[in-house]
Amino acid sequence: MSTAPSIRVIDLHKKFAALEVLKGVSFDVQRGTVVSMIGASGSGKSTLLRCINHLETPTSGDVLIEGASLCYQRAPSDRPGAQEGKPGKPRSLAEINRIRRDLGMVFQQFNLWPHMTVLQNVIEAPRHVRGMGRKEALETGRAALERVHMLEKADVYPARLSGGQQQRVAIARALAMQPKVMLFDEATSSLDPELTDEVLAVMRDLARDGTTMIVVTHEMAFAREVSDHVMFLHNGLIEEQGAPAQLFQNPQSERLKQFLNKSLRQGQESRA
Repeated sequence: MSTAPSIRVIDLHKKFAALEVLKGVSFDVQRGTVVSMIGASGSGKSTLLRCINHLETPTSGDVLIEGASLCYQRAPSDRPGAQEGKPGKPRSLAEINRIRRDLGMVFQQFNLWPHMTVLQNVIEAPRHVRGMGRKEALETGRAALERVHMLEKADVYPARLSGGQQQRVAIARALAMQPKVMLFDEATSSLDPELTDEVLAVMRDLARDGTTMIVVTHEMAFAREVSDHVMFLHNGLIEEQGAPAQLFQNPQSERLKQFLNKSLRQGQESRA
């Protein structure tokens, strides 16, 4: 018996005025797997991730989270065991917010509240969005900080932390919401190499723990070593996808070959 995917993206399109950024993207993410999205700037990676979380409203298509449509009310399917029916009217904002609580999002920028301690930052959403009591939220927040090796900084303010430490707190903040899927949008792009390594180490730990993750990244080594599945986006479409060994060792698309060669050269230059 097959298991329904944790995330299902169905023929997703996104336009900004006349500019079509996503041109019909479909894929599944199975529970406990890591899917990495790679591609050049402007290929549609971040827009796709933001559409999955409904921070951007798709022009058409749908996103299903654990079988629940984020975009539309859906009629029950006639097929036994199926997770989706025909789309109906659009979801209300309240319904969208309820469904997407199962998605944790980590951005390029940390966006921590400067007037709150690390622990206060982490428990804010569980208390006000999940409705947790203070005691439960504190326990959940401390457990999340321990997972990212930041518990000893619980009472420190963000200004006293390095960029890598702030990003680890941002990951803990997302984990404290107890999401079913974690989304990472270039989480290391604003960090220097040493701080990048400490954030990637935390993400590797989450992958080993079986956390379902969708990762937009320019870190090719991470995508190759940690991912279960890699998608190469080009011009708003999935140009090529598959297992990391397949994509990185034997790319079929000429565009992917060019992208990987350019990424390799840039990596060698940054280490020189």
